[in-house]
Amino acid sequence: MTSPIGRAGAKGGGRRSPSLAQLRAFTAVAEHLHFRDAAAAIGMSQPALSGAVSALEEILGVTLLERTTRKVLLSPAGERLAVRAKAVLDEVGALMEEAQAVRAPFTGALRLGVIPTVAPYLLPTVLRLVHDRYPDLDLQVHEEQTASLLEGLAVGRLDLLLLAVPLGVPGVLELPLFDEDFVLVTPLDHWLGGREGISREALRELRLLLLDEGHCLRDQALDICREAGRADAPVTTTAAGLSTLVQLVAGGLGVTLLPRTAVKVETTRSDQLLTGYFADPAPTRRIALAMRAGAARGTEYRELAEALREELRPLPVRVLGAEA
Repeated sequence: MTSPIGRAGAKGGGRRSPSLAQLRAFTAVAEHLHFRDAAAAIGMSQPALSGAVSALEEILGVTLLERTTRKVLLSPAGERLAVRAKAVLDEVGALMEEAQAVRAPFTGALRLGVIPTVAPYLLPTVLRLVHDRYPDLDLQVHEEQTASLLEGLAVGRLDLLLLAVPLGVPGVLELPLFDEDFVLVTPLDHWLGGREGISREALRELRLLLLDEGHCLRDQALDICREAGRADAPVTTTAAGLSTLVQLVAGGLGVTLLPRTAVKVETTRSDQLLTGYFADPAPTRRIALAMRAGAARGTEYRELAEALREELRPLPVRVLGAEA
């Protein structure tokens, strides 16, 4: 006598299963809600994408999309199944990464995201390390702000991040690299220019120039000001990058805070600047690599972090151990 489970299995065995191409097409449409944009995003022609989604609907026996002349909407079934389809594709991606890692560590592509206030100062060290020690690794660098990097890590667009921590994001594992002090950059005629042992309380009265909204360095600088007892937001002029910020200081518009790794690059561009140093404990930031918890290549990323710590020792930073 055949069991109910056996009958169900036999019945299901004749069904067609969705292809990965069909799932990719559907998830792209679910994300963009536009056939042309979805097709461009995954490198598929629009007719092929539309056909793949229609074939998926036929296989599943449900309507996934509500199509009108003006827009595309997810049906209630599409809303539910889009989550499942993305999970399947994520697992397939993890499977491929795991297989690649097993075949040959430190080969293939590694998509590294870096924040703008780190990239110009640490990338030379990172690139030299990869070139010398991991020549078969295809390192692909993406410079973006923190929020964009975390989104890219979450959806699998990026593999590893180099940025300021702590992040406090569930599912993201931080591999600390170093701590570095902030210094005060001033015009030549400023009363704090070139001084050592500057009190944080001095920040209460200074005209502080900061980066635009979205930069984590801006938030760190504001935190330092609040810790110094400054209640107001000291921002009258902002800049999109540290280079512009330092030039504004050189022009006499105010002062700014720079991480130590940026000082040599940024302050040598003008002879109208002085650097002041805070009394201990100076305000600091921590830089780390960040990866998805349980990443298939996690062992490689930890090894890379350890190698990078050694390479960073000549810089004006305090290198941390893996357990920090």
